Amino acid sequence: MIRELRIRDFAIIRDLEVCFQPGLNVLTGETGAGKSIIIDALGIALGERAYSEMIRSGCDSAAVQVYFETKDTPPILEELAIGGGDGIVLRRVISTSSGKSRAFLNDTMVGVQTLSDLGRDLVDIHGQHEHQSLLSSQNQLRMLDEAAGLVTERKLVGAMFAQVQSAKEKLAGIGSGLEEKNRRREFLTFQIEEITSAGPEPGEDAKLEEEKKILSHMLRLRELMESAYSLIYGAENSALEGLSGAKNALEEAASIDPEAGQPLEFIRQALPYLEEAAMFLRSKKDSYEPDPDRLAQVEERLELIKKLRKKYGGSIEEILEFMERAQAELSEIIDEGENSEKLEKELKELEKQLNEASEALSAKRKKFAAGAEMAITLILKELALEKAVFRMEFSRTVPGGDGADKIEFLFNANPGEALKPLGKVASGGELSRLMLALKSAMRSNGVPVLVFDEVDAGIGGKTAWNVAIKLKELARTHQVLCITHEPQIAGAAGAHFVIEKEASEEGTKVIIREVKGGARQEEVARMLGGKLTDASLRHAKELIERGFLL
Repeated sequence: MIRELRIRDFAIIRDLEVCFQPGLNVLTGETGAGKSIIIDALGIALGERAYSEMIRSGCDSAAVQVYFETKDTPPILEELAIGGGDGIVLRRVISTSSGKSRAFLNDTMVGVQTLSDLGRDLVDIHGQHEHQSLLSSQNQLRMLDEAAGLVTERKLVGAMFAQVQSAKEKLAGIGSGLEEKNRRREFLTFQIEEITSAGPEPGEDAKLEEEKKILSHMLRLRELMESAYSLIYGAENSALEGLSGAKNALEEAASIDPEAGQPLEFIRQALPYLEEAAMFLRSKKDSYEPDPDRLAQVEERLELIKKLRKKYGGSIEEILEFMERAQAELSEIIDEGENSEKLEKELKELEKQLNEASEALSAKRKKFAAGAEMAITLILKELALEKAVFRMEFSRTVPGGDGADKIEFLFNANPGEALKPLGKVASGGELSRLMLALKSAMRSNGVPVLVFDEVDAGIGGKTAWNVAIKLKELARTHQVLCITHEPQIAGAAGAHFVIEKEASEEGTKVIIREVKGGARQEEVARMLGGKLTDASLRHAKELIERGFLL
């Protein structure tokens, strides 16, 4: 609720401070006393558009501050890391020097839009000026859901819509560059198949180079092996034959002179090695047969490995490492494609669930709206709008966070005229009474403070008393501020404030005072007939007593 409103140098107001009470607060006074200026100033504090012309003549700035007592801290304070304390203070300062205004939330400078967003949740102002909550299609839908007890179901639809959007974003991310990913997939597949089909093995190239060298020199190798074999074993006076002769000579010399046989043991040890070498050479020289086909195969294989090294790495090990990386990347692309198919199925299922939930919500909205239209129409008749017609027009839209409904409140106060959206209703009094009817018939609206500027325009007598009853009923669940000229409404108030103009040498200023007891009785009596008489005072007392019993 609004506990305190302070206004400085705004329009004709110099310095005004008022403390409102819970329940129904009425503001009365002569026409032109400045009642609507107070409501305009409140609107400025709630984020409405400000102009430098609003600053009192001769002043450099104007300021409006409103203090709210709240049970719960609004989420926006937590989002902005602003302390809540015992309440919320909204302040707006308009300056002539810059031509701009500054906005403050709990003494922290914020954007005007922040005040507007928060103010929309705290106060509804209805009367001479169109106000956002009643004229906004989205807020009309919210008002309907709150009154019908469908907030939980609407939140469920909102959560489903968020899931659908999340799935679409994921699919969009997967789908972005899809053509490029397909080309990449084909290229990686080709590279992997090229390496896999070649099947290179670590160290293979070194072995092939060695084999190529041997195959390229077969004839020379055979010639060298035959020459070595001949020198050791095959030719006359070969090394083996000479060594055998030397052994025989030393054996005979040793029989004569044992000391002469000392080298004999070395020669005996050398002979088996020479024989073994001769056997190896005889076998090896016959294996060196030229093989042009095998040489061609080796050269072809080396050329293939050379191409792979040029494309994928400087060695076979690097080629194989490249293939591992390519396989991993290809696997990710394949998995992404599989995830895309899975996500598409999930999205279809989520969209189906969203459509079904939206349809169910829409059916409940329409069922409640039919009854609410009748109730609102009956209340309008009590408020001197006997011929008024009110309708809630539904139209289909793509399912979103609020479901698949778009709603428009339509109104017609005069027979024969077409129903029009509320934003095109000409009379401020009609708009105020319609809002009163809506609030009375749909009491679950979460905005805690309701402001009615001359809701009694064009009414009187019994109708004014019916308006007072409706305002009193609303005041049980909301704080209500009402500017009125009707004594019946003033008599029903829980707190009564009188606005007056006071002239002095310094100029005209607006003052506000709360009236109680005899002073209040006199104000209601003035509203009854303009003059204070015993009859008007008695009548005023009766109205106040009757209003107290409501």
